[in-house]
Amino acid sequence: MLVEVMVDYDAVSERAAELVAQQIRKKPDSVIGFATGSTPLGLYKRLVAMHRDAGLDFSKMTTFNLDEYIGLLPRHDQSYNRFMWEHLFEHINVSPERVFIPNGMADDIDGFCAWYEEQIERVGGIDLQILGIGANGHLAFNEPGSSLGSRTRIKTLTAETVVVNARFFSNLNEVPRFAITMGIGTIMEARRLLLLASGESKAMAIQTTLEGPVTAMAPSTIVQMHRHAHVIIDERAASRLKNKHHHGISEPKPE
Repeated sequence: MLVEVMVDYDAVSERAAELVAQQIRKKPDSVIGFATGSTPLGLYKRLVAMHRDAGLDFSKMTTFNLDEYIGLLPRHDQSYNRFMWEHLFEHINVSPERVFIPNGMADDIDGFCAWYEEQIERVGGIDLQILGIGANGHLAFNEPGSSLGSRTRIKTLTAETVVVNARFFSNLNEVPRFAITMGIGTIMEARRLLLLASGESKAMAIQTTLEGPVTAMAPSTIVQMHRHAHVIIDERAASRLKNKHHHGISEPKPE
């Protein structure tokens, strides 16, 4: 596991964009797993700029998103489908038929989840999976207690997650209580993981993720077991780390 500690959020976003661009240039038909939330917004802004100003070509890329609320239409202002199109896909030359986002309005949720897994397998698996992290250590909507071998499925959101997400809705009652999420087992099958975190609010989760025991009660700790996990955090997110070896790593390893 490679950990890079950057000075601030902008530096985290810039470094992440460099790595995603390297993946696309090296393998134009890469399969990229995308995340939503505030953390990857800086990354997506930079990818849009790379496409606009430097011609970074996304036309052969296939994408899979981590999760989606159940019960929200794709164009609902808080759906993750809309999030991805507004912040990234509408601004680059991705092929819509190669964009896969969980359908929270599917008639048969279990059947859809099985189909989603089949599509990932059909394209040969995910080359690079982008991840954020919840303050309680969740990855995607894999809440504490989720099986570390889990696959794409329906998950009930914890009360903590519902409260955190309430800031995006007009009131607490509007926040969905269920979501479709890639499972931990699905995420771990990606060939590379890129986990991003910024801010003091993520410091405890990062310390647990990098230095704590691997446990289902903190699903993010599973990244310790991945052969090619790359963690990029800012100094505030790194503030609780006890192993100071992590700090100051800002240069990539030789190819």
